[in-house]
Amino acid sequence: MNFHVYNRDISVGAIKVSAVASSSLFLVGDAETIQLASTFDTPPESLIIGPFVPLAPESGSR
Repeated sequence: MNFHVYNRDISVGAIKVSAVASSSLFLVGDAETIQLASTFDTPPESLIIGPFVPLAPESGSR
């Protein structure tokens, strides 16, 4: 398999995020290394898994 990468300039005009999960990564561009970790110190019976939580609208948003 041949894989060619061409690194060029990136320009992002606008990004709109309407919701975030409890464990999220949002990346624009590239990264050499990403390391994520998560731990819970809550008993499993008290964990509530529900739908995404919407973000509050920004003031003056369109």
